[in-house]
Amino acid sequence: MKTALKLIAMLVLAAAFFQGCATTQQVNKPADVLYKEGEQFFKDGKYELAIEQWKKVRETYQSPELSTKAELNIADAYFLNKDYIEAAAGYEDFRKLHPKHPQADFALYRQAVSYFNQIHSIDTDQTPVKNAQTTFDSYLRLYPEGAQLADAREKSRECRDKQLQYELYVGRFYLKTGAYKAAIGRFEHALKTFSDSTRRDEVLFYLGKAYCEDKQKDKAREVLGRLISEFPTSAFIADAKKTVAEI
Repeated sequence: MKTALKLIAMLVLAAAFFQGCATTQQVNKPADVLYKEGEQFFKDGKYELAIEQWKKVRETYQSPELSTKAELNIADAYFLNKDYIEAAAGYEDFRKLHPKHPQADFALYRQAVSYFNQIHSIDTDQTPVKNAQTTFDSYLRLYPEGAQLADAREKSRECRDKQLQYELYVGRFYLKTGAYKAAIGRFEHALKTFSDSTRRDEVLFYLGKAYCEDKQKDKAREVLGRLISEFPTSAFIADAKKTVAEI
């Protein structure tokens, strides 16, 4: 019995020893080997494993060049894995650490897209929209000849439109629930902030309706009159004319 117990103990110790050796070998792998392993995982679509290997590259402190590449690759892997919160943070960290890097513009663009891809419906948290808008605008300002200029400009316009849609959504809610002054404030703010929007006719219509419901008839006529004269083909023309006639 004692002999059997000793044998088991020896086997356990041996297993622990070999496991420790394997762990040490894994930790002590050269940075270039870890980096290449990460590349292979990345090519195979195994993004979490790629991230794990590239994080080890950073932790070795063996090669600043490989560490820099690994940092951007980690953000890319998060992005392709649709982990957009982590991707945005990764790209932001890369830019802070390497503001003059040749791919700093790409990192800023991808950071903006990471925020953009977190956008959902207009009745949810609008923080991703605001973050995307701000970051796209930074890209347009800092890299006026950037490779992603056209897409950044288009997505920036989309963000502005989404912000206006949210203002209209909230304003219509106030209008529907009888909070007319709150609705007026929201629509006036939208009209001023998004003066270049293609939805200005919609804003004017609901602002006129809010003035009308709040018994501010002169202002209602003025606003709806602007809608009728400035947007003769608007989908809101018929309702605007009807409202003016009823005032």
